[in-house]
Amino acid sequence: MNKQIIHTDKAPAAVGPYSQAVSCSPNKMVFLSGQIGLDPSTGKLEDRSFDLQVKQAFKNMICVIEASGASLDNIIKTTLYLTDLSKFETVNSIMSDLFPKPFPARTTLEVSSLPKGAKFEIEVILSM
Repeated sequence: MNKQIIHTDKAPAAVGPYSQAVSCSPNKMVFLSGQIGLDPSTGKLEDRSFDLQVKQAFKNMICVIEASGASLDNIIKTTLYLTDLSKFETVNSIMSDLFPKPFPARTTLEVSSLPKGAKFEIEVILSM
């Protein structure tokens, strides 16, 4: 397996022992680590509203996707983590405005907590 680490300064640095994303060949697949709503310039969590935190997480995700040489069209699977599943429709609304059709497969989970006190996290798998 040919493994390549993907990193961009346009998204927050890893907050633990992991990479922002890893790709592998020969059929290039890219596995993004979970992205939360950290502002990459300050390293602080977007905490003004849930909507803004979700949008920042998506911005971070897009920056890592672009660093891999891909686009939103390459996403085949998403996993969403929310600390409050009652916010599910808010995330759906933001995603439907951002993601191109046909939409990727998705799993959504409610979790008790996320790193840095985030309320939302997204991870994706890309196929290129």
